[in-house]
Amino acid sequence: MQEIIEQFVGYLKGIWLKRRFIIISTWLICPPAWVFISQLDNVYESEARVYADTQSILAPLLKGLTVGINPEVQIRLMVKTLLSRPNLERITRMTDLDVQADTPEAYEELIAELKENIDITKTGGSKENIFTVAYQNSDPEMAKNVVNSVLTVFIENTLGENRSDSNSAQKFLDTQIKDYEDRLLSAESRLTDFKQKYSGLLPDQYGGYYQKLNIVKEQLKTIELSLLEQETQLKSAKKQLVALPNNNNNTSQNKIKNSSSIETTYDERISELEVKLDTLQLRYTEKYPDVVEVKRRLDRLNEQRNKEISEYLNTTQDGDANKLSISQNPVIQQLQIQVNQLENIVASTSVRANNYRQQVKELESKIHILPEIEAELTSLNRGYKITKTKYEELLNRRETALLAQQADENTSSIQFKVIDPPRAPTEPAGPKRILFLIAATILGFGIGIGLSLLFSQINPVVTSSSQVSKATGIPVFGIVSATENLGLQQWYRRKTLIFIFSNSALFIVLAFFILYAIAPDVILAPIRGVL
Repeated sequence: MQEIIEQFVGYLKGIWLKRRFIIISTWLICPPAWVFISQLDNVYESEARVYADTQSILAPLLKGLTVGINPEVQIRLMVKTLLSRPNLERITRMTDLDVQADTPEAYEELIAELKENIDITKTGGSKENIFTVAYQNSDPEMAKNVVNSVLTVFIENTLGENRSDSNSAQKFLDTQIKDYEDRLLSAESRLTDFKQKYSGLLPDQYGGYYQKLNIVKEQLKTIELSLLEQETQLKSAKKQLVALPNNNNNTSQNKIKNSSSIETTYDERISELEVKLDTLQLRYTEKYPDVVEVKRRLDRLNEQRNKEISEYLNTTQDGDANKLSISQNPVIQQLQIQVNQLENIVASTSVRANNYRQQVKELESKIHILPEIEAELTSLNRGYKITKTKYEELLNRRETALLAQQADENTSSIQFKVIDPPRAPTEPAGPKRILFLIAATILGFGIGIGLSLLFSQINPVVTSSSQVSKATGIPVFGIVSATENLGLQQWYRRKTLIFIFSNSALFIVLAFFILYAIAPDVILAPIRGVL
């Protein structure tokens, strides 16, 4: 540790002996640097604060009805892309900065300068969208105009982005709807042509080919079973009908002797009226009303009896007397009706059974072609349904996009409020001349100290007995100082005074430049008065 301290002290002594390099470097570096710093143009900074309100009252009302866009993401994206070249070129045109650029190189430098000096920061915390836009320029009005143009571009781009997206989405949806509409019409046309071509071979409400074939076979079995039952019932009824007519014929033949002995349905009533007429004639004359009425009724019944006998005789001549006698028996009549009904039912059922047999035959004959037709029909229906579903979805999407566009045109999900509008600054914001002056001073002294240390190592000077002892390896027993007669002490004292005077004068000049940086009018006023 002692050696390190001694070595450090040795370096300091070497720097002190070579301190003339500090004087030279400070005077060569600091005054020119101070003059340059004092002549730097003033920079004026204009800034503005804007608040982006994303809490729109329509957001919860339109939830589920329109396409939701995250305004936070949109704002972050616009901030990142605000300093893109198209936006910077637009800012130059809005502020007439492009007029100042005479050459393409100057224009490129202008774009680069804008991109470097325009500062956009979020100052409201992570949950508050408060942005600060700042710009520095030598002209305060230009700084204000640039900040104002940046705000305009930022707000218009953010609000116009939704409208541009809505228009693009609307155009895309219209194009897709037109495409799907054409595809839907084409699918409908193909399906219609196919149904017209195979109108008699397509599956109906019973399902597919095999299902329909099974259904027809089951129906045929049911009809055949029903037909067999009905035929059995018909045979049984006919047997009963055949067994009854023999007895009835014998009874009828016993009744029929001649035309006057035929029994009719009017015989009993005629007999009763004849008895009644005999009784009345015993008591009254022929003109008595009751006698006349009874005679009239007798005449009427005799006419009906004669008519029935005539019909019977005509039927007997045609060989159908047996049928007439049978028709008079209620049992036989009921059997005959039953037979007739069963014959009609059997005939109807036979027609239906033949129809089902024909359907089964036709279906079995088309067992190779019908499945292919059904498969093609299923494919056409599937394609048609898919196209129709997509078409309807696109229509719904277009309505949603239209509603979102109308909502965006009437109101915006992002409301911008300028908290602090840009203003032309009256005081310069830079450059920081005092800091630059101090930094230049430190730089001058640093270079001087470095040169002194460098030359002290290149041309070393012994400053202590320990250095002599280390350099020669011979112990030092005593030190003899220079006498006043040699004039060395006076020379060293003069060098020290020169160093102090030089640095004092340097710091006085530094104070002058610092005062000029703080209050230039105070320094320039006396000069202007003299001139």
